[in-house]
Amino acid sequence: MKILVTGGMGFIGSNFIRQMFFRHPSYSILNYDALTYAGNPDNLIDVEESDNGAGRYSFFKGDIVDADTLEKTVQSFQPDVIVNFAAESHVDRSLADSAEFINSNIVGAHKLFEISRKHNIKLVHISTDEVYGDVPEGYSSEESPIRPSNPYAASKAAADLIAQTYIRSHNAPILIVRGSNNYGPYQYPEKLIPLAITNILEGNKIPIHGNGKHIRTWIHVDDFSRGIDAVLHEGAIGSIYNISGHEQSNLELLRKIATHLEVSHDDFFEHVGDRPGADVRYAPISNKITQDLGWKPAHHIDEQITELVAWYKDNSEWWKKVKERKEFTDHYEKQRKAKYY
Repeated sequence: MKILVTGGMGFIGSNFIRQMFFRHPSYSILNYDALTYAGNPDNLIDVEESDNGAGRYSFFKGDIVDADTLEKTVQSFQPDVIVNFAAESHVDRSLADSAEFINSNIVGAHKLFEISRKHNIKLVHISTDEVYGDVPEGYSSEESPIRPSNPYAASKAAADLIAQTYIRSHNAPILIVRGSNNYGPYQYPEKLIPLAITNILEGNKIPIHGNGKHIRTWIHVDDFSRGIDAVLHEGAIGSIYNISGHEQSNLELLRKIATHLEVSHDDFFEHVGDRPGADVRYAPISNKITQDLGWKPAHHIDEQITELVAWYKDNSEWWKKVKERKEFTDHYEKQRKAKYY
């Protein structure tokens, strides 16, 4: 099988590539990535070294918004399937400036839907549980209404709706995956878990939105990648699949990280202004993929804290390099002061 992965230099995309590369030794993977601020070639050094010129893995710098380059790449590589991770994904950044989110997450996704329709190529489009919006009670199934609360979530919801029109009107072979909060190695350190671990290691406080009682559903990136693998191979064309993990509030998780690092959370927690229109709880349920495809998570966030902390301790060169970049420091100052406009 030949797989075209868009956005494969990001956190989830690179972990998916790593898993597919080593799990399926006969597969070829082309990583198509624009290398925006969160795209990091260091994420896949081990895959490049393992490939060693065998031609199973290759990289091409390109933007999904660039229809001509995308078309030429598809014609040249002739993929059997496309998996789209390419997206702007940080809520804080979308509140400050939504233009790039509209461009990448809607316009760029539309270019891929056109490719899927035109060439009849299976496309697995990676979405998010944030499209369901705030869920005070109960759970979000794939049939639940979408009610996004911020520009990021709205841009992903818009792409989902466009994808569904391509499925219905054009019979395009598209599947949609809605993931919950991923965690694991190589996660860009503006996200909560790597920011918390690395800030404590540096002796810096952790900015916490509002009271920190927001509830999220946490899934290890390896479990999420396995779920995408299952959808790619066995999912029903035109279907939507939630892939989620275990519920826990931000504050509860941060306290466990602080305890593991043997520091007082009172010394390191800094509550800042909450996001405008903040969602208190996300609650996607994964019954469909469990029942139809036999997937279930193998990891629990509570059991992974030791491993997570060890990875960021052992790979300080990777995250320090990222945190020194202007793209990180400029946004972090806004994040730390809760400046969203």
